[in-house]
Amino acid sequence: MECYNTLLISMAIIALIVFVCLYFVEAGYGMLFDKKWGFPINNKLAWVLMEAPVFITMLVMWMASPVKFNTVPFIFFLLFELHYFQRSFIFPFKMSGKSKMPVGIMLMGVVFNVLNGYIQGKWLFYLAPEDMYVKSWLTTPQFIVGVAIFLFGMGVNWHSDHIVRNLRKPGDTNHYLPKGGMFNYVTSANYFGEFVEWCGFAIMTWSWAGALFAAWTFANLAPRANTINKRYKAWFPEEMKGKNLKRIIPFIY
Repeated sequence: MECYNTLLISMAIIALIVFVCLYFVEAGYGMLFDKKWGFPINNKLAWVLMEAPVFITMLVMWMASPVKFNTVPFIFFLLFELHYFQRSFIFPFKMSGKSKMPVGIMLMGVVFNVLNGYIQGKWLFYLAPEDMYVKSWLTTPQFIVGVAIFLFGMGVNWHSDHIVRNLRKPGDTNHYLPKGGMFNYVTSANYFGEFVEWCGFAIMTWSWAGALFAAWTFANLAPRANTINKRYKAWFPEEMKGKNLKRIIPFIY
């Protein structure tokens, strides 16, 4: 447990450092693509290679767990894996165009995802007190509210990705300002959805592991959302004028 807590604290410190650094150094993938981050590879392949490790890590840890078919841990497992199954094996193949991702970005994503899968799985299936995730947990405010927030965030994330995917017609390489859904409130609605998702996961599990994941999500995505917001203001000054669209959290930031 002591080693695990040390890992949690270390990851929290790194998250803070990453949060600050990403306001000065852009993570060069997607619309911010920059080949200085490494040799560019096919975007679809990169997403699969980057996201699948966390799906596999959690699966292996669950399979080896003595509580794998206990109701509450099993629900946590299914919700976590639902997100990453979609992210690893469905989302990449819905992408249009021939964009690339630098291999450096992909490898950093792999390292984080494996560590995060280990942190979440270790707590849920091995370290959580035996009397914590029993069936009565299903009626606690934490579980009910957390699951509702998680599913809402997942819905926002998937819907926002759908909007972004359909901004361009086949062969079109221009940039467009996303509209509709949560894009009426923030310029990075897909990031908002993902952040909300993992806040919900942190609440439903009521764990430091879940809270760390939510913090990491914000640390990684908020600076990127800030850069995207600035880009949109530069690219679409008339469309952005007077809208007061926030970056990632409606009405706040």
